[in-house]
Amino acid sequence: MRILHTSDWHLGRSFHRVGLLDAQAAFLDHLVTTVRTHAVDAVVVAGDVYDRAVPPLGAVDLFDRALHRLADADVPTVMISGNHDSARRLGVGAGLLGRAGIHLRTDPAHCATPVVLTDTHGDVAFYGLPYLEPALVRDEFKAPRADHETVLTAAMERVRADLAARPAGTRSVVLAHAFVAGGAPSESERDITVGGIAVVPAGVFDGVDYVALGHLHGSQRLTERVRYAGSPLAYSFSEAAHRKTMWLVDLGPGGEIEAERIDCPVPRALARIRGRLDDLLADETLTPHEDAWVEATLTDTVRPSEPMARLTARFPHTLSLVFDPERTDDDPLASYAARLAGRTDQQIAEDFVAHVRGGSGADARERTVLRDAFENVRVDATVREVTP
Repeated sequence: MRILHTSDWHLGRSFHRVGLLDAQAAFLDHLVTTVRTHAVDAVVVAGDVYDRAVPPLGAVDLFDRALHRLADADVPTVMISGNHDSARRLGVGAGLLGRAGIHLRTDPAHCATPVVLTDTHGDVAFYGLPYLEPALVRDEFKAPRADHETVLTAAMERVRADLAARPAGTRSVVLAHAFVAGGAPSESERDITVGGIAVVPAGVFDGVDYVALGHLHGSQRLTERVRYAGSPLAYSFSEAAHRKTMWLVDLGPGGEIEAERIDCPVPRALARIRGRLDDLLADETLTPHEDAWVEATLTDTVRPSEPMARLTARFPHTLSLVFDPERTDDDPLASYAARLAGRTDQQIAEDFVAHVRGGSGADARERTVLRDAFENVRVDATVREVTP
C-alpha cells in the first residue's frame, strides 16, 4: 500500500504578516497532483490542519476545496486534529465525510477505532490519535499522571489491544501529533507543555508498522518506522535550511517500509543574514538573497539611521529586522542576555526566586508549585481557545 504522509498545513497562517493562502493553495494542488501521478492509495494528515481553533474563512474555503478534490480522486484520506486545531470544530460532519472517504479522527475516545483499508495483501488498520492534551484526556484514559508520555502510552495500549484482536497479518499505521524524543524542533511550533515533559520516547509506538507524526515542522526520520512529515511551508526563519517535503511510504505485505521524500513547492526562499548594516549592503556574496524573504540581524554598536529603508533598497523582501549589537564580555546587557538564552519560563522563575532570596533557590515543593502554575495557565488558555 502506498501512503502519502503529510502534516502541519496550518491553513490560514501568515509569515511575518505576509499572507500564505496562495502558497498553501499551491501546496494542496501539488498534493493532489502527487496523489494522482504516484498512484497513492491513502493520504494521512498528522494534525494542525488549521493554524488556530477558529480559522479565517479563506482557510476554511481552502480546506473545503482540498477535501472535495481528494474525494474526487477516490483516494481515502485519514486526518487527525493537532494542538492548533479545535478538535470539536474540525470533527463536525466526520460521519458524513467518512462516507466520501475522508476520515477525520478528532475524538480521543475513538483512537482505537481504525480506518481499515485493503490492498492485495490484506488489511491495513489506520489508527488516528488526535493531539492529546494530558489534563483534558487523563480521565478518558484513566491515566495515573497528566503528562504526555502517560496518556500516549494509554492510547497506544488501546491500539495494540485492538490490533491483536484482528486477523493475523493485519498491518498497522498510527497517526499522532506529539513531540517525540530525537525530533528537532524549530521556532514556529507552539509549546505544548512546560518543563520539558512534553517529550515522549519513540518506544511508546512499538508494535505498529508505521507511525506518521505531526507537530515538528522539519521533515525527519526518527527510526525506519517513525517519521515526521514536517510542515509543507516554512513558518519561521528558523526553518530557512529545511527541505520541505512529504513522505511517500510503501508498506509491504509483511510490514516492510520503503520511503522517499517528495519536495513541496517553495513560494520564496528564506535567508538569515547577520552583520553591520554597511557590510551587509556591500557584501557581494549576499546577492543570491536579494529575492528571498530576509531576516537581518544588525550587529552595529550604535543603531543605524533608517535601517529598514536601507536594507529593503537591496533586499526588497526583508520581513524581520533584529538588533544584536556587538558587546564586550563585561557588558551587563550581554551577560543578562546570555543568562536568559535558551531558558524556559520555569527556569527563569526559579532564578528569580534565587535572586530575591539572595542565592537560596526554590526547593522541590516550590518548583512543583511553579510548574503547576505555568501548566495551569497554559491548559486554561488551550481550553478557552477550543471551547465554543
